[in-house]
Amino acid sequence: MALETGTHSPWASRVVAGCGHEVIVANARQVRLVHASKRKSDRLDAEKLARLMRADERLLAPVQHRGKQAQADLSVLRSRASLVRSRTQQINTVRGLVKSFGSRLPKGASTAFHKAARKHLPIELRPALLPNLFVIEQLNSQIGALELRIKELVKSDYPEAQLLMQVKGVAEITSLTYILTLEDPSRFAKSRSVGAYHGLTPGQRQSGARDLNMRISKEGDEELRRLLVQCAHRILGRYSQDSDLKRHGETIIKQGGTNAKRRAVIAVTRKLAVLLHHLWVTGEVYEPLKNSKRVTIRQRAQERALA
Repeated sequence: MALETGTHSPWASRVVAGCGHEVIVANARQVRLVHASKRKSDRLDAEKLARLMRADERLLAPVQHRGKQAQADLSVLRSRASLVRSRTQQINTVRGLVKSFGSRLPKGASTAFHKAARKHLPIELRPALLPNLFVIEQLNSQIGALELRIKELVKSDYPEAQLLMQVKGVAEITSLTYILTLEDPSRFAKSRSVGAYHGLTPGQRQSGARDLNMRISKEGDEELRRLLVQCAHRILGRYSQDSDLKRHGETIIKQGGTNAKRRAVIAVTRKLAVLLHHLWVTGEVYEPLKNSKRVTIRQRAQERALA
């Protein structure tokens, strides 16, 4: 049976598979014959899916939905991300209204914003903005509760996340999101394939002798890609741990050119995604300068040979 990705497709695919059928979930974004058609109806879409599946199921760009428990645990992370976005929106609203009144609020952590802002609010704006500060305080409380739940999940149900957290800059939220998004590391024959899965490799557009340089495809899970990019920024930070990842990014920055820092961040993000999969599969102890040591040993061997 073939069906398209959608809000209900994870649940529907599990129900149909539970009835003993083989289920193919088509990537709706990739099947233009269906989603870009000028004549759309449930009957016509179903017929096109069936014909494509009969010809070659790979034409449907099938996706693999995660299991029920993984979906439930990932919902904890999704809920936290939603609350963080709401808190950011409330903080920006308060800052903007205060600024338009000729005042400024002090900088500080989001968790302490409501306390600091309450002391510096103009008297005229207190009736309007105190409810926003109350909402921010409540959001902080709920975000903190979800973060404790995430740490419990890492300790009790997903100990493999500790392997990923060996990399400085990768914490519980990123490691757990990575594991729950991929769910099964054996889906990839090679760790290098993970970069493309996360949409961190350039798209392709060839026509005859033309081969256009394109930006990264941005396929895959948007939230995980955002977290990996944040980790890459931390890895490239001034006071971060010296590592192969950091040196690779710094090399790209030194080359200069348009958007050198942005290209370095994407390159480090892609290497980080591959590295995390490798650590997950092999269970190795992470060595920050493993590749650099190999180069040094090779250089010494060459120098001895020349001597």
